[in-house]
Amino acid sequence: MLLQESLHPSLTDPILDVMNFLNEVALRFPEAISFAPGRPNEQFYDARQLSSYLDEYVRYLSQERGLTEPQIRTQLFQYGRTNGQIHELIARMLEKDEGIRTTPESIVVTVGCQEGMFISLRALFSKPDEVLLVGMPCYIGITGAARLLGIEIVPVPEREDGLDLEALEARLRALQAEGKRARALYLVTDFSNPSGRSLPLPARRRLLEIAARAELLIIEDNPYGFFFREGPRKPTLKSMDDRQQVIYLGSFSKSAFPGLRVGYAVVDQQVVNATGKRHLLAEEFSKIKSLLSVNTPSISQAIIGGMLVMHGGGLLEANREAIRFYKENMDAALQALERHFPRNEAWAQGVTWNVPDGGFFLVMKLPIEADDALLEQSARSYQVLWTPMRYFYLGTGGEHEIRLSCSYLTPARIEEGISRLARLIKAAVEQQPSRTLKAS
Repeated sequence: MLLQESLHPSLTDPILDVMNFLNEVALRFPEAISFAPGRPNEQFYDARQLSSYLDEYVRYLSQERGLTEPQIRTQLFQYGRTNGQIHELIARMLEKDEGIRTTPESIVVTVGCQEGMFISLRALFSKPDEVLLVGMPCYIGITGAARLLGIEIVPVPEREDGLDLEALEARLRALQAEGKRARALYLVTDFSNPSGRSLPLPARRRLLEIAARAELLIIEDNPYGFFFREGPRKPTLKSMDDRQQVIYLGSFSKSAFPGLRVGYAVVDQQVVNATGKRHLLAEEFSKIKSLLSVNTPSISQAIIGGMLVMHGGGLLEANREAIRFYKENMDAALQALERHFPRNEAWAQGVTWNVPDGGFFLVMKLPIEADDALLEQSARSYQVLWTPMRYFYLGTGGEHEIRLSCSYLTPARIEEGISRLARLIKAAVEQQPSRTLKAS
């Protein structure tokens, strides 16, 4: 028998329990309508396409790369290059879909984006006085990784239009006064998880200027950028980066499918060693990856490679139907909220929500506490699931907020789910007036 105190102290951090909750809560209540997981919808997947993608990738290796049959066999079935085999195809995709120009050598193909986060933190943080800045609320994948690595996390609050840049500058000054160094800022600039917020274009330019003055690296995570709902797509920070300030993390979990577990990092920063020789930070990532996962599975890379070749080098156009679907889902959720939370009803007057420009998520503010007890009541008595926003904060925050994910459901199920949610909140508000008064 092992004592808990004999294990690493990070394992008792509540952050580490949240990911399992998000993955498993629907299994506990299989009949419930679930707004909890941020999964892509499975209607866009067809098992019969897998062989087509593999065939296309083999054709590409043979006809465009000129590989022999034994070389193709090695490419598909052996461990392969640590930093990945489809880096050239990803570089082509980034230029076509995102306007990001980079060299294939700057790209590390990872086991999902989560590995890219872990490698980034392990490579960048070397001293105890270095801290990671994160927009708050924040995706728990990065805060959990930082906890495991013993890296101090400093939150920077979000406003309704994304990261609060005045607060960021204040944090930078405060850290400098404390003798600490802000090493990097993690940020999802488009339709972030969990808040659904996006950073306006002028703020993106200003953020890059702030980062340059502070010698601050930005870890830009962009899993949802394709799925815009309103207006033209905004340029990524990386496409605007002319100083190599931005480490760009991408994933094929939403634009292809999550079961592949393929992501990538664009790491074009120059590293100067003790002798003055320069090399890419991607080479340092390779050292960490070689001991973390050895390499990203070749078959998974081959499927992504075949998809990219089949769709002319990019995936934006291939996702047009999914973009339309997720837009309609978000519209359906927003319209259902307006119907089922009427402004003239007393119980609903303290309920508000944001209106994201795209992505999978929105946030509701409630006049009651959105705690685990309310979630349990919601699941058991009303058969509807959601995620407490407190899970995405460090310390306090989000106690009266919930996250709704609109991606995995159909518009009809969204309508019914919002109806059930309204009945839950109406009953909770009317039955707990003392909690309502306290919250207000």
